[in-house]
Amino acid sequence: MRRDLLLLLAALGAALALGSGADASAVAGGATARAWAIRILVPGRAAVGTRILSAPAGTSDLAGGAFAYPADGSIVAARSVTSSVSATSGSRPRAGAASRVTALSLFKGELAASAVGGRTHASASADRASGATGAHGIAGLVVLGRPVTPTANRQIPLGDWGYAIALEQKGQRTDKPAPGYHDFATGLDVFLTARHGGLPAGSELQIGYAETVAQAGRSAPLPLAPSEPGESGLSSVLARPPPVTPKLGETGYVFPVYGGSSFVDTFGAFRADVPGNWHHGDDIFAPLRTPVLAVARGTVFSVGWNRVGGWRLWLQDDRGNEFYYAHLSAYSPLAVDGAIVNAGDVLGFVGDSGDAEGTAFHLHFEIHPVGLLGLGYDGAVDPTTYLDGWSRLREVAAAFWPHASAVRAPKAGAILLQSTDISSASGLDPGALRRALRQQSPAGAPVRRR
Repeated sequence: MRRDLLLLLAALGAALALGSGADASAVAGGATARAWAIRILVPGRAAVGTRILSAPAGTSDLAGGAFAYPADGSIVAARSVTSSVSATSGSRPRAGAASRVTALSLFKGELAASAVGGRTHASASADRASGATGAHGIAGLVVLGRPVTPTANRQIPLGDWGYAIALEQKGQRTDKPAPGYHDFATGLDVFLTARHGGLPAGSELQIGYAETVAQAGRSAPLPLAPSEPGESGLSSVLARPPPVTPKLGETGYVFPVYGGSSFVDTFGAFRADVPGNWHHGDDIFAPLRTPVLAVARGTVFSVGWNRVGGWRLWLQDDRGNEFYYAHLSAYSPLAVDGAIVNAGDVLGFVGDSGDAEGTAFHLHFEIHPVGLLGLGYDGAVDPTTYLDGWSRLREVAAAFWPHASAVRAPKAGAILLQSTDISSASGLDPGALRRALRQQSPAGAPVRRR
C-alpha cells in the first residue's frame, strides 16, 4: 500500500521559522495548523475545493454552506462544510485543526456518507511533546452500493478505477533537536488509478483534512535567515540585483532537483511581491512531489511556512553560503532545524505552496553567497551559471533516499536502480539470457544500461 510505504511524517520543526529578528541563542517554540474540508487535485490543473485555513495567526474558523464540483455536483457534492484552525507559540506551543463535511456524495453517489471529518491536536514543552490524531469519523459510509464500516487507514477498492483510504491518520513525536509532535488526518482520501467520472488517472479527492505541528524551543544556535517576502519588517535594500557571481567554494555541489527538470534564467525579472520588485532566484519546473535535494553538505534551518514562499527551508553549507528553497509540497525527515545533511540528501518535494498555488509545479531556488549576507535578502545572486555547472543526480544511493516521508506523501512511483539491456537474448536459446546479463564492456567492467 503506497501510503504505508510513503505516507510517513514530515520532520518536526516545520513551525520554527527564524526571521531577521530571531535571537540566534534562544529560539522560541512554534506551532502551525492547516485544514480544508474538500480539495480536488487533478494532474496538470490548479487544485480546487474549499478554502484552505492555516494558523499561527490566532484562530480562524469557516462555516460554509453547500459545495458542488462541477456546478452540477457530479463529482463532489456536500450539504455543508466547516473548518477551523488555531496555533499558539511560546514556551508551550500548541495547535489544533478540524474539518467536517456533511451529506457527501462522490461520483453521483458511488461513494456517499452522511458525515466525514478529520481532527488533530499537537502540543510541546521543554521536556515533552504529545498529540492526538483522530477523526470526527465517517457516518453512513456507502461504497458502490454497499455499506462499509471504516477503520483507521483502511484501504477500500473502487472497482478497477481506484481506491479510497478511510480515516487516514498518522502522528509522530520527536525528541531531537527539541520535543515536537506532528500529526494529520483525512476523513476520506480517494485516488483514481484510471479515468473515471470525468477525472483523469492520478486525480485525488481529499475530504476532511486536518494537520498540526508543535515544536518546543531550544537554546542551540542556528544560522539566521534574511527576512523574506511575506515576513514583517522586510525592507528593500537594492533596486537591482547584484551583477556578480562569486565562487561558492570547491566542487561538491549537486543540482537541487532529482531527475528530470527544466529551468530558464529568470533572475532579475519583475516580481511585484518581492523586495526591489525583482526575482531573486530561478524556478526549476518538475512534476509534483519530485524530490528536492541538498545542494551541499550543511545545516538545515528556518524550516516552515511563509506567506509567499509557502512550505520553505534554508540550507547553510559548510563555507557559510546560504540557499533558499520555496513552494515545497512536503518535507522529508531531514528537514529539521539544525539537521546536518550531505549533498544529495532529500530535503522535501516539489510543489506549489505559498503564492505559487495554481501555477506549474516548481522549486524556487536562491543562492546567497557568504560575502553578500550583509545585504540581507537582497544578497541573492543569479543561480543560473551555478545550476548549469552542478551535477544532476539520476541514480539512487542509500544516503540519498533515507526515508520517503512527507507532510503530504509523494504520489506512487518507481525509481530505476539499475537495468540491463537483454533485447539481444533469444527465448529459443537457453543460454542467451545468461550471456546477455554477463555482457562486459571493452575494459572488462560490467555494462550498465539506462
